[in-house]
Amino acid sequence: MPARSEWDAIVVGSGLGGLTTAAYLTTNGLRTLVLEKHYVAGGNAHVFRRKQTFEFDVGVHYLGDCGPDGLIPTVLRSVGLEGKVEFLEMDPDGFDTLMFPGLTFRVPKGWDRYRERLVAALPDDETGLHRCLDTLQGVVSDFARINLPVEPEDVPRLMQEAPNFMTWGMRSLGDLFDHCSLGQKARAVLAAECGTYALPPSRAPVIMQAVVMDHYLKGAYYPRGGGQVLPAHLVDVVRSHGGEVRTRAGVERILVEDGAAVGVRLTSGEELRAPVVVSNADLKRTFLEMVGEEHLSPQTVARVRQYRMALPLFCVYLGLDIDLRGRIPNTNYLYYTSFDIEGPYQDCLDGRVPSDLGFFITVASVKDPHTETIAPKGYSSLEIMSLVPADYSVWGIEKGPASGERYHRNPVYQSLKERLTDALVEGAERVIPGIGEHIIWKEAATPISQEHFTFSTGGTSYGIDLAVDQFGPNRPTPKTEIDGLYLAGASTVFAHGIAGVMRGGVGCASAVLGRDLQSEVDAGRVFGDPAKLSGGGPDWDPWQASR
Repeated sequence: MPARSEWDAIVVGSGLGGLTTAAYLTTNGLRTLVLEKHYVAGGNAHVFRRKQTFEFDVGVHYLGDCGPDGLIPTVLRSVGLEGKVEFLEMDPDGFDTLMFPGLTFRVPKGWDRYRERLVAALPDDETGLHRCLDTLQGVVSDFARINLPVEPEDVPRLMQEAPNFMTWGMRSLGDLFDHCSLGQKARAVLAAECGTYALPPSRAPVIMQAVVMDHYLKGAYYPRGGGQVLPAHLVDVVRSHGGEVRTRAGVERILVEDGAAVGVRLTSGEELRAPVVVSNADLKRTFLEMVGEEHLSPQTVARVRQYRMALPLFCVYLGLDIDLRGRIPNTNYLYYTSFDIEGPYQDCLDGRVPSDLGFFITVASVKDPHTETIAPKGYSSLEIMSLVPADYSVWGIEKGPASGERYHRNPVYQSLKERLTDALVEGAERVIPGIGEHIIWKEAATPISQEHFTFSTGGTSYGIDLAVDQFGPNRPTPKTEIDGLYLAGASTVFAHGIAGVMRGGVGCASAVLGRDLQSEVDAGRVFGDPAKLSGGGPDWDPWQASR
């Protein structure tokens, strides 16, 4: 039987934003095709395997708010996936361990416990800490009552209904710290997890910090079976409800006729038609390359060109022949060499590798001690990451891999990659002593690697940056000026992260269908038919199911 060439909707890119959109469209009756240029679906939520021993996450490191009524389980429930993903809770007494010179702080579950522990650790800042946390909690409480996207006509009403959000939400975290007269140590501890959105306090919106804190203070979790289970189950929903997910199918062009999206052309030359096209791909490449400036207003072209991308990450993946289960707490480590949070970010923004290289360590085989594809008993799978500059010149690159440049043997690139790898491994040994002599697999991924696999501008996994001037109403909504063309993913108003892009997928499907699906989801509506699903079970391999 020949492959179908006409669909009700086509989704470009199989990240969790695109897959969530597709799952909601298919379970609401639209024959939906998802196209992915990589050989496995999932985008930044996919995993890769090495030596038939280790599995490494690209982006699913830990999730917040995954209790029974949490955001992510609720999104999954409405497409028929209730109970299909088991979320393993990390140490509620310290899911993140913040390490500064002379100060180690374990972040506990719950706002009240967090507040108590902060005041105990930083008694000189007690008054300012209470004022700061009161503001953050007030902002996030107000934000919970706001339906995205916010329209200009909503502002007068929100001034009455969400005063904390309207007063502080779109001001910088640095402004709030100044208002609360916080000292350097208190600022550093409060902002230590800002790598989750890749901005320093001087540029981060208060609402971003408040939402991230609230998300994880509701509990930090990791999906049993590894990060691939999330895309794999969504792929199952799409395929079992009349849609399809095709890997190794790169999209070259979004076809536009008479001002409307009508389908796509693949890099192979094949054309596929649909009256709805959703791009979960990089925002700049979507508009400037796949759509083309000739189909866009000059204002849109200028705005897209001006968007700044978030800082990218450098990641080191280690396979160890020692088992860290039971030897270390079920926690992530965030290590800083000073209390200066701003300096390393400014270095990266100025195109310099920070001299004070802070980093994040997470151990998947400790977060999920049951799944032996992550690492069998006696072994460990560990990841270290740090923010780095995006500038091609830093990496010895000229055009970038998306333009066809070969970079693997570039001596400047290799030298910096090796130097950073060694620095992060050395740093990790300060946190978990003795691991260096047990490394049997080591590799690293750079921003250039990220661009190679995802075509993301600047090699970022966070989309356009989330600074005050690019947040909220200053970010793109799912609906575009081209009829039938919609956006999903990290660069939209719903922001980045697993929870952000999944909620954004619901928002994108809402725009396509002309319904407020989020309200229906919150009311408990289930669109998918669990009886149609085949995913899960002891012999199910989410990685194979995503191909």
